Amino acid sequence: MAPVLAALLMLVLAFFPRPALAQNAVFEVPDLNAGLDAPPDRIDRRTPRSMMASFLTAADQKDWLTAAHLLDLNDLPRERQGLIGPILARQLHAVVDRKALLDWSLLIDRPDALQTTGRQSDATAGSPRRSLLLRDLPLDPAPAAIRLNRVQVENGGDPVWVFAQETVSNVPALYARYGPSSFELALPASLRNEAFASLMWWELAGLPLLLLAAVVVGWLVHKMLQYCWRRAESRLATGVLRAMSTPFIIASVTGLVWWVTSTVFAFSGRIDFVLTPAIAIGFVTAALLLIVNGVEAALDGFMAPGEDVDLTRAEQAEARAVATRLNAIKRVLLVVVFLVGVGIVLSSANLFESLGISLLASAGALTIVLGVAARSLLGNILASLQIAMNQSARMGDRIVYKGEMCHVERIHMTYVQLRSWTGTRLVVPVGEFVSETFSNWTLQEPEMVRLLKFKLDPRIDIAALRAAFDQVLDAMAETDLGADLGDLAEAEVNITGQDAFGIDVWCSVPCKDPNTSWEMACTAREKLVTRLVDLEKDSGRPVFPAHVSAMDA
Repeated sequence: MAPVLAALLMLVLAFFPRPALAQNAVFEVPDLNAGLDAPPDRIDRRTPRSMMASFLTAADQKDWLTAAHLLDLNDLPRERQGLIGPILARQLHAVVDRKALLDWSLLIDRPDALQTTGRQSDATAGSPRRSLLLRDLPLDPAPAAIRLNRVQVENGGDPVWVFAQETVSNVPALYARYGPSSFELALPASLRNEAFASLMWWELAGLPLLLLAAVVVGWLVHKMLQYCWRRAESRLATGVLRAMSTPFIIASVTGLVWWVTSTVFAFSGRIDFVLTPAIAIGFVTAALLLIVNGVEAALDGFMAPGEDVDLTRAEQAEARAVATRLNAIKRVLLVVVFLVGVGIVLSSANLFESLGISLLASAGALTIVLGVAARSLLGNILASLQIAMNQSARMGDRIVYKGEMCHVERIHMTYVQLRSWTGTRLVVPVGEFVSETFSNWTLQEPEMVRLLKFKLDPRIDIAALRAAFDQVLDAMAETDLGADLGDLAEAEVNITGQDAFGIDVWCSVPCKDPNTSWEMACTAREKLVTRLVDLEKDSGRPVFPAHVSAMDA
């Protein structure tokens, strides 16, 4: 019976963890900070949270010797720990205060730092921990970690939490990069004292001055570029300089803020938490606008190399196709640069680590929110790419959209800009434009026939009508309009129907260029109506039917 019970006991122990395992989640060391005096009772190193609270309390009191007990100084010789330890504690506090905005949810208030919340798939869920990573800070040649370790002296004693040896060894280098600058140290001590909300007086005065200097620099850059583009000799140079204006202003302002915060002033973590992503966003936005505006300026220069060039003309067919392809390239560049820019901003700003948000969970929620909010925007962008790729409507094409005679002036990311024959601009969302049926005259055969439709009196002299129509076309052929007329042998006059009001007469006007056929048809109609009025007077026979209203009858 005893062997059976022993076997069952071993089986149970194999499936259930023993509490003793939690005691092994420590780093054993021969001794800890033997060169320092006994740690004072006012510090609590039992849990990560109490340890960090003790460190910050000692730092607020400028008690750096007490703060040194919260660092693992075993890499230092014992005789130097009492001298170097307080200095390292002060420098580490400056780095943590300026660059490592603390996420207190990571500092678990348990001696074993066991994570009791989270998914079962989390690597640390339900397991005691002996090391906690608070933040990785960029440092050459490799990032430096701000880390807490749980250590225990081999000959006894309770485990305690302290800053890891690796973190302590990197403190001088971190302080040299992220600590106060020489300019800040030269300021009066009164300006370096804390004002409120853990901000120093120089920060409260320096931040408005920095913003004012950024505004002045942006204004100066704008005036300089404005001076250059107003004196540019070519249209292309003017367009490029104007396109560079906004990205250069953003880049210059962002560069000033970056230079000041990296060399002149090192702001505290609360301000740096906002400035770091703002600087990254500024540089990325400047690069994005420079690429997009540069392509737009090149496109405008190609489309309009001279004031007298009309992209709607037949000889500009290749220019229309190339201009539309350049628009497609611009859209692809915009999407690529935007995605790369978002990645750079998130990676450089460490937003998810700073806020303590799970990257996977936040990315999923953010994707849902952005997907719903930007559904229409993304649909328009994809529709504009569709137009650019399938060339269904190229820039400069003459189309009939919802009964309006227009030509395509611009194909933007989210809308199509059309110009009607009266000069009015129509702004149509791309999604709506591609969902509507429109007639593209430019995509038809190079030669086309425009029909002039009339309702005439049945007693009209048809032979005289044909003669009048031929005279109109012959007269147009002798003017500048003749270059846009097609083969006059294709001109016809046909009676296509009749009713109680009169006969339907269609006059065919041959045109060479679909883009100018509308104007040709309007001119021919005007001249033919004038001839028909004269014909009615000369012959004494009615040409236009006399309509009698019901009231007159």
